[in-house]
Amino acid sequence: MNDVAIDWDHENPFIQEVEASAEHIDGLNHVNNNIYGQWCEQAAWAHSESLGISLKDYQELDRAMAIVRSEYDYLLPALLNEELLVATWLTENDGKLNMQRRFQIVRKADGKTLVRGLWKFVCIQISTGRPKRMPELFVRGYLGVS
Repeated sequence: MNDVAIDWDHENPFIQEVEASAEHIDGLNHVNNNIYGQWCEQAAWAHSESLGISLKDYQELDRAMAIVRSEYDYLLPALLNEELLVATWLTENDGKLNMQRRFQIVRKADGKTLVRGLWKFVCIQISTGRPKRMPELFVRGYLGVS
């Protein structure tokens, strides 16, 4: 990806590359904080799909991993035209209802961490919004259990 060594928070990150463009920049001349959340969402869905779980699967199974808590630590700004790496990991999963995903956004040029994020999920039945045990597809895909 690049020649700069990156100190990832966890092993084996799932990584997406993004570039800060004009529509991401706010009145303070850096990437708006809301954009980091959008990039995390894009990386999370891409990671989920790489594990064999898509939005279509969520809809067909009437189940979803719904975010119940999100936290972001904004450490350094990203500026126009900077290339960034959005890394994500599943760091906790009880195989029943709860899961946790972490994020680390790094500037590609120097390997500095700009943002760290955490999402906590609960599995829900989409049609009712109520907590419901993870379907087998989620257990296999998100836990790596066969």
